[in-house]
Amino acid sequence: MADTTYDLVIIGGGVAGYVAAIRASQLGIKTACVEMRGRLGGTCLNVGCIPSKALLQSSEIYEETKSHLAVHGVGVGNVSLDLAAMLGRKDKVVEDLTKGVEFLFRKNKVDYIKGRGRIAGHGRVEVALEGGGNQSLTAKSICIATGSESSPLPGITVDEKRIVTSTGALSLNPVPGHLIVIGAGYIGLEMGSVWRRLGSKVTVVEYLDRILPGMDGEIAKSFQRILQKQGFEFRLGMKVTGAEAGANGVKLSMVTAAGGDAASLDADVVLLCVGRRAFTEGLGLETVSVAKDERGRIKTDRHFATNVPGIYAIGDVIAGPMLAHKSEEEGIALAEILAGQAGHVNYETVPGVVYTHPEVATVGKTEEELKAAGVAYKVGKFPITANSRARCAGDTEGLVKIIADAKTDRLLGCHIISADAGTMIHEAVMAMEFQASAEDVARAFHAHPTLNEAVKEAALAVDGRAIHI
Repeated sequence: MADTTYDLVIIGGGVAGYVAAIRASQLGIKTACVEMRGRLGGTCLNVGCIPSKALLQSSEIYEETKSHLAVHGVGVGNVSLDLAAMLGRKDKVVEDLTKGVEFLFRKNKVDYIKGRGRIAGHGRVEVALEGGGNQSLTAKSICIATGSESSPLPGITVDEKRIVTSTGALSLNPVPGHLIVIGAGYIGLEMGSVWRRLGSKVTVVEYLDRILPGMDGEIAKSFQRILQKQGFEFRLGMKVTGAEAGANGVKLSMVTAAGGDAASLDADVVLLCVGRRAFTEGLGLETVSVAKDERGRIKTDRHFATNVPGIYAIGDVIAGPMLAHKSEEEGIALAEILAGQAGHVNYETVPGVVYTHPEVATVGKTEEELKAAGVAYKVGKFPITANSRARCAGDTEGLVKIIADAKTDRLLGCHIISADAGTMIHEAVMAMEFQASAEDVARAFHAHPTLNEAVKEAALAVDGRAIHI
């Protein structure tokens, strides 16, 4: 095919890449997006955020119907699980959304090129096309947005049948009798929740002595207790040394992280969830000497520029939390920078959400971070059980915790365990974006009865004047 010239060529059509492409085209930048998966949306839409949330929703409805409706005066007959239908619904949600992104490309005049792209030189991208053959693209700017992949673990060989990553965990059939999750982070706890609700015994094995590394310690401990009440079992402070898959299951070998006694567990399926790593393989970075850091991520400056003029990187492939909304904002910011505007991302207000039930949501600093930095702070907490709307819904597990600067009262962090915590947290995100104080949040109207009244009460508690506790 003939050479094609663009202002911007983006390698990767995941959340970072497709959002950058749409915004760039809106700003008059002639843009092409190269994606090797054959469907847009990357990990998030295809094998991450979206299918996992579809299964979380379906499994929550199943468990609610089976076990928790009687208290509301709702009686049902025998409740059965049609796993094939549930998985089919998940696939349909994914298909509809990926087609939706293709529609947005057509609407915004973004050229979508299906194939594997690599940098062939300054301003040149070679694409091995999905249908065969090659296409050469030239561009004033190249953006790498190839995302991340599941991190491996020595001694563990993934087959996506008995030993699976989060991708394989989206399509297990039948429901495993015993599921072992290696890693107590967001993904492991979410997928563990799905299969526990559907009937699996779930054991979480974690190297550290706590769950949710990096989250506020008090919140993590409270959430672990909630999960244990739901039926989760935890083996903390354990190092996995191997996994042997057989015809009928997997034998997991481990030792205490401190180097003590060996132990083993038998399971039907083992889910490996020990984090993700930047995907940079086969991109031709060495061709133009694009620099990477010690963790294999592409180095960039605050404008997402690499050490090579004209080459940029965004999303999971660079430093920062591997979250879809962080990637989206970087995509928008880069497009605006390339258009001569002042694109910017405030990394202090990136929220994180664990979409279990109840949900866990967080933004800003934890107590541990503030103590390490020597920052004086105040804390306000309010239990969800004291919230009227939570009582009406029968969802009373959790709390809201607000951390404010001891001198200025500026909001420094907010951490929530609650039903719909992922929605509630955005009040704190907005407040922090505008440098609001805990007093500002406390003085603002909160409709009654709503869950967000718990945020108001936690803000009042920072000053010791919560009303409903």
